[in-house]
This record gives sequence, structure tokens and C-alpha cells, in this order.
Amino acid sequence: MKNISILGSTGSIGTQTIEIVKEQKDIRVTALAAGKNIRLLEEQIRLLKPELAAVWEEKDARALKTAIADLPDVKVSCGMEGLMEVASYEKAEILVTAIVGMLGIQPTIAAIKAGKNIALANKETLVTAGHLIMPLAKQAGVSILPVDSEHSAIFQSLNGEIGNRIAKIHLTASGGPFRGKKAEELERMTLADALNHPNWSMGRKVTIDSATLVNKGLEVMEASWLFGVTPEQINVVVHPQSVIHSMVEYEDGAVIAQLGTPDMRLPIQYALYYPKRRPLSGKRLDFFALRHLDFEEPDTDTFRGLALAFAAMKRGGNMPTIFNAANEKAVAMFIRGEIRFSDIAEMIEAAMDGVAWTDHPDVEQILETERMVYEYLQSNKIFHKHTF
Repeated sequence: MKNISILGSTGSIGTQTIEIVKEQKDIRVTALAAGKNIRLLEEQIRLLKPELAAVWEEKDARALKTAIADLPDVKVSCGMEGLMEVASYEKAEILVTAIVGMLGIQPTIAAIKAGKNIALANKETLVTAGHLIMPLAKQAGVSILPVDSEHSAIFQSLNGEIGNRIAKIHLTASGGPFRGKKAEELERMTLADALNHPNWSMGRKVTIDSATLVNKGLEVMEASWLFGVTPEQINVVVHPQSVIHSMVEYEDGAVIAQLGTPDMRLPIQYALYYPKRRPLSGKRLDFFALRHLDFEEPDTDTFRGLALAFAAMKRGGNMPTIFNAANEKAVAMFIRGEIRFSDIAEMIEAAMDGVAWTDHPDVEQILETERMVYEYLQSNKIFHKHTF
């Protein structure tokens, strides 16, 4: 029996992790953390019988305690302290970090210090704090097992290649719902348009990031930390079928790829059972029905978020944090109808130009950078002119 904890259990990755738990029957979930979906969290607690559950708000913790009053063996915590308690829970071997945003940094550090292997779906942790996380994981002797489909594909394509030099990583992108559109068209795109992803079922934040190609930029930064490659060694390839999930090119010219249907349960399960594979229900790839695969260069003039991500990665320091925090703020404003879709990249660029740069920031400086970005964009009235 394998014991795990889950941060972000009610989100897309969290719920699919629980689907795997139900199907495989030899994983025990010892601790859960979620945001505001108390009803779903209660259902998960009754199904999985964890020993610990955490939510962010104290009022939600009180509501959860009332809802599961008949389950006195389940401890309920809240806030950052609760997240860190779940992350470092003694009985868990693996922490699934399915929480969205920079909120995942401190719990991930706590889990590594407690000796937990990390099934990483929270890309913002490495984007903003990779220079801290990767050395810490090496020092603690724990594994960072990627859950993003692209990074899992790279990880799988590296199997059996120890000692062989990576020439280039080809990171695939579906292109999102606006592939082929030009900048003037993006100004008219609505929230419903941005959430209509052609291939993947994801949470709202990640789906919007996919529409701007910011998500691919975050994945480029994550790949650099996970696999020890430079920005120049990462090539983004738009592949609208989402069948090839990414590729590794070696110095002899050989390219190894991982293919499969667009199903996030595959990389989740691979991380949970690595290095073993298990049967998994679902559709299989039908090459005769597929017939062909298409590849395109990304349009970074229209989707400027990707170009800005490369610029942030090359500058280093707290610039990736500025990039990420500005995007989080902009996406939240877009969801509320306060800005246009096309304003997201403008807000990121403005923050990268306007917020002070720091080299090799510690955790406190990373979190302070986030605060400074939010304050800068909140005070910049040019980004508050659109209402819908």
C-alpha cells in the first residue's frame, strides 16, 4: 500500500488523482488540502477516510468540521500552517502538489525537508523558486516527479539514457483555442472563448494560460529546472492534435518522443508508481484514425506571453516571479471581466519593466516580489479602463 497526500484535491489534477486511487485500489490518501469547495472536499473525505484535511479560510475549516462531525478521527486544519501540515504529513511517502499558483512554494519546501517525494503539478513552484527547490531536493535525496503531460513525456523519453547528452527539448503545445488568430482578433475574445480548449479538460486558470501561451512559457521555465537545460536548448512546437506530448533530441540527432491520447491520468499515474507502469482505463491511440500529425512554429508576435517568458527566464533572479505574479493578477482580472484578453500580455510586460529586479531571491524576497507586482498593477490605472 502506497500512502500519499494531495494539495489541491478538489481541482482538476486532484480529482483525477483520486480517480486513479479508486481504480488502482492500492494507494491510501492520508491527507488532503483544498480551497473553497467544501462540499466536494467532504465527499472526498468520506470516500478516502484521510487522517488530516486542510482548507485555506478559517471559516471554511469550521464549516468542514461541522459537516464531518460524525468523523472525529479526521483532523481539520487551515491556512498556510494547514497546507504545510498536509505537505509534510508523517505517514505519506509522496506529495501530489496540485495546488495552483505560488501558494505551493512553502508547502513543497516543507515536504522536501520532511523527505517526501514530490509529484509536481504546481509549475509555479519551480518557475519562481527552482533555484531553491532543486538543490534542496538533491540535498534531501528526494525525487521531483513531473505530472504535467509535457514534462512527464520528457521524463519518460529520458529513461535508459543516463549519461547521454540532451541536445534539445522539443516542448509541444496544442496552440490553445485561439491558434491561428491575429492580435486584433484576440481583443474581441471573451472568457467563454478562452475556456473552450480543443483538447484538454483543465481548471480555468490553466486553460486561460493555454490560450495566451503563457502556460507554455511557464512550462519552458519548469523544464529548464527539471532537466538542467538552457533556454536555447528548449524549442516550443505547436502540435494541435496533442498526441506527441514532448520530445527529447540527443546529440547524435536521435529524437525520442512520448505519444498518447490527451489524458492527464497517464502522467499522474506514472509519477505515483514510477518506475513501474500500471494498467489504466481509457481510450488508446488509434494511428489509423489519426492518419497524420501537424507541427507549426508558435506565433510569438501575436501570443507575446511566450516570448516574455523566454525573456524572463534568460534574465533570471526574481524576473520569472514578476512574470508569473503579473500573469496571475491579469488572469484573475480577466475572469472578473475587468480587462480584455489581449491586456494580459500587456500587464505582464509592464510589470517586467516596472518592478525592481533582484538576483537569487530567497523565499521571503520571492513572496515580496509577488506583493510588489500586485501593488504595481493595482495602482496602474491604465489596466482598469475596460469593463464588460
